[in-house]
Amino acid sequence: MRDTRPLATSPEVAKHLGVPVRTLDQWAYKGLGPRFSKVGRHRRYRWNDVEKWLDDQVGAKVA
Repeated sequence: MRDTRPLATSPEVAKHLGVPVRTLDQWAYKGLGPRFSKVGRHRRYRWNDVEKWLDDQVGAKVA
């Protein structure tokens, strides 16, 4: 079933993850953070992708 919640903005995701928006920006640039879509020039996140990425981080090693 498709998630019907509105797409999340970078500040919303950063707050949810407890990191600065700049960290989320760096992760996006390096391809390390949650999957996102570009809407115009803005990054938007599906909450399911954020939660999946977070689940995948359990036990992950920091580079």
